[in-house]
Amino acid sequence: MLQLMFITNEKSVALEAEAAGVDRIFIDLEVKGKYERQGHLDTYISNHKMEDIKHMKSALKKSEVLVRVNPFYEGTQREVDECIAQGADIIMLPMFKTAYEVEEFVKCIKGRAKVNLLLETSQAFVRINQILDIDGIDEIHIGLNDLHLSLGLDFMFEVLSEGLIEYLSTLIKKKGIKFGFGGIAKIGQGDVPSELIIGEHYRLGSEMVILSRAFRNDLNTELQDIGKEVKKIREVEKQVKEWSSQELSLNAIAVQRKVREVAVRKSK
Repeated sequence: MLQLMFITNEKSVALEAEAAGVDRIFIDLEVKGKYERQGHLDTYISNHKMEDIKHMKSALKKSEVLVRVNPFYEGTQREVDECIAQGADIIMLPMFKTAYEVEEFVKCIKGRAKVNLLLETSQAFVRINQILDIDGIDEIHIGLNDLHLSLGLDFMFEVLSEGLIEYLSTLIKKKGIKFGFGGIAKIGQGDVPSELIIGEHYRLGSEMVILSRAFRNDLNTELQDIGKEVKKIREVEKQVKEWSSQELSLNAIAVQRKVREVAVRKSK
């Protein structure tokens, strides 16, 4: 089953998510440059704090704590050390562009937590072979939102439908590195229905996905809904796991058709 990740710094919400079967609680400390990149979009910009890591780690029983730090800069070592001291299980590096940044980030962690790279720049996309030559990378998550902005595309799922994720996944899997991409809305929702996207996760060998903003908004008022929604995701996964290669290919064609429709609409 896909590892589900959920962004929150609210302990009660995280406990509900954990009870529902969410595998990772995601603390988001990234602030540098994020508003400039995404302030014009209807996207979530976090107000999480370093101390949220400790509070979350002490409350959770099973779920791992993943922490996204700021893009690599002179203070990264300090940030990483503090995240680890607070109890982070996985530390994610966003917005990297070069193999050098990745290598230095791995050195900062020194094996004390899992290294997760958030691949979301056109530069990192082009330099993926250099990056994959670096030892110490545990996971790579492909961020569709910033990557599509970096590539000048109209819709984030174009990165998926036009073969870029397939290209990256092939290279990443050859190195034996775990990978995932993007987020999913509730089953039956989204510009591209989530059940179609889940099919692509299985076809490409993805192992993790972020639960989108729709889950977080509902959780603010109706915490009990997440159990029902995660159950729906797992039911779709059980069905998709039984699909033949032909059914997976037909699903990929359906995704491409739907994405192209949405992209044309967004470009106008």
